Amino acid sequence: MATSDDNFPSRTNFLGRLRDAWAALFGNTGFGSGSGLSLPSGRALLLAQRPLIDTLIGGLPEPAIVLDREGRVIAFNEPAAAIAPALRRGEPALIALRMPELVDAIRRATKRREPQRVEFFERVPLDRWFAAFVTPVRLATSGDSSADIVLMTFNDLTPLRRVEEMRADFIANASHELRTPLAALLGFIETLQGSAKDDAAAREKFLGIMQAQASRMARLIDDLLSLSRIELNAHLAPNTPVNLTPIMRQVADGLQTLARDRGVEIKVSVPPEPLSVLGDRDELIRAFENLVENSLKYGAAGKRVDLTLSRGQTRAGTPEARLSVRDYGPGIAPEHLPRLTERFYRVDVAESRAQGGTGLGLALVKHVLNRHGGRLTIESTPGAGATFCMHVPLPTVETAAVAESHEISKA
Repeated sequence: MATSDDNFPSRTNFLGRLRDAWAALFGNTGFGSGSGLSLPSGRALLLAQRPLIDTLIGGLPEPAIVLDREGRVIAFNEPAAAIAPALRRGEPALIALRMPELVDAIRRATKRREPQRVEFFERVPLDRWFAAFVTPVRLATSGDSSADIVLMTFNDLTPLRRVEEMRADFIANASHELRTPLAALLGFIETLQGSAKDDAAAREKFLGIMQAQASRMARLIDDLLSLSRIELNAHLAPNTPVNLTPIMRQVADGLQTLARDRGVEIKVSVPPEPLSVLGDRDELIRAFENLVENSLKYGAAGKRVDLTLSRGQTRAGTPEARLSVRDYGPGIAPEHLPRLTERFYRVDVAESRAQGGTGLGLALVKHVLNRHGGRLTIESTPGAGATFCMHVPLPTVETAAVAESHEISKA
């Protein structure tokens, strides 16, 4: 839902200081009703001062767009191009900015000659929230020449909104999932304080169960916090080169103890050449580790798990890396496959809890891959095992250039 504020102070915030800068550079601010040049002269003035406009908004860290009084784009900076790739100089801004809230704010600013503030929500390519500030400005020279423009700046509210959503989700999910183990702990404590106070055998048994329930709560909280951190950064694509071969071997080596305990053999297959993606190494390790651990726990009956790293292509022909985990266990019924990545969804609740599962592992994998621009595919036939495959885009020429500039900036 959009909200607007037609009368916010122009000199008590960043936008107010920005207007002062415009006034110092170009003269009066605010659309005047007095004398102004006809449209051709005003446009000529804008063309003459466009290099200075470009320099001014180019130094702003937030997205900024400058329009003429007809709503055509005069200039915009790189952050603005990132949120509205369709922006073109000389074209109507409405072609690139198709949010009705912004259209109304521009019209109000032009008609009332007053700054406007509006919030809007964008769903494509990711869910993002913005606050837009629309300010009418008059550019003037030493003579009577003048031109009316509209300055638009944007503030990304996504991190704040995500924090609010995560807080609500965390409270709802945690209260639901922690209730059972917490009730069990309280029940055993009351028993140990009462009838079993002097029963050594019962005490040892109950303490073991209490430790298991406490460990379950710790795992649940850890998974919830990990998921929250990933969601908080979902709109920030990682740009650090990561070699996937060491990740594959590290996860396999780290889970050898669990594999031996379950009597499962892990087989690893990687290509001879390095296969690197742009990503967050820790997140990719956590996601792949979740898949392998699930296969060792729920597919142990097959006595074998295959880990494969390969190069492939999407249906559109885009190159991608594929990290697959294949088990030979009981498999998964078709009706469960579409819901496996939902939070707290379990095929068998009792089996999941017996294995120490939290119901968040595959949800975490999905969100990691979403942040990396990838996807998770699941194939399974009851009685014939299951294959979980992480698809991660391989760098193109453009993404490689971004990564190189990132490494240079870090150095």
